[in-house]
Amino acid sequence: MDINLAKPFIKATVDVLSTMAMITPTAGKPYVKKDAVAHGDVSGIIGITGEHNGTISVTFSKKCALAIVKNMLGDDIQDVLNDVKDAVGEITNMISGQARRGLSEMGYVFQAATPSVIMGNNHTISHISGGPIMAVPFTTEHGDFTVEVSFDAD
Repeated sequence: MDINLAKPFIKATVDVLSTMAMITPTAGKPYVKKDAVAHGDVSGIIGITGEHNGTISVTFSKKCALAIVKNMLGDDIQDVLNDVKDAVGEITNMISGQARRGLSEMGYVFQAATPSVIMGNNHTISHISGGPIMAVPFTTEHGDFTVEVSFDAD
């Protein structure tokens, strides 16, 4: 996978979390992920179609997901489980949308499906593409998370 395809996802992740959750993540070094086990407790995943088919997933540690929800909703948390699920789905959708705008500036046009959210220890993420999975680890003052991007191979 072209490393340049990851750049819009990194920028979108930083922009969305900074704006929506007042959290400033720091991207680590991208790597090719070799297994399907999520590196966290709650994942948003969204299918992408266009010139290539693929998926993006965002997996948060429980601590990081709770901080995001608290920052997005303030003290208006009604149902922690559902609020975390909704927030992770919405964050994933916003990252996907902004990253797709960045990809369109590079000449790639993609559409996205509705995000799904998976929760639980040691859950797995099934990327629909047959291509490599590029993972970008992020750190925040509230815990870590990982963004994964995978597109069909050319």
